Amino acid sequence: MDRDYIEEGRGLAWLSYLGLLVIIPILLQKDNPFTKYHIKQGLALLIFAIIWNVVWIIPFIGFIVGWIGWIAIIVFTIMGIVNALGGKETPLPLLEKIADKINF
Repeated sequence: MDRDYIEEGRGLAWLSYLGLLVIIPILLQKDNPFTKYHIKQGLALLIFAIIWNVVWIIPFIGFIVGWIGWIAIIVFTIMGIVNALGGKETPLPLLEKIADKINF
C-alpha cells in the first residue's frame, strides 16, 4: 500500500474502533484505502458489540459469558487502535470475515 495513504489515514483511522465515532472517518476519509480497511474492521467490531449485548439477556450464563465477550471487545478495540496508529493492516481475530463482507 502507498505510504502516503497510510500517513494520511492514521490520524483518523483509529477512531473507527470507538463505536459510533466510526462515522467521522467514514465521512472524511472513506476513499483512503488504509482508512477504509480500519473502518471495515471497526464496523465489524461495532456489529459484534451490538450483537453481544443480546447475550446479557440470558439469565446467569449471560452475565458470565457477557463479561468474557466485553473483555474481548476491549482487547480488540485496543488492538485496532494500536494497529491503526502504527500504520498496520492486521485483521482483528474472529472479525476478519465479517469485515470482509462490509462494502460501502
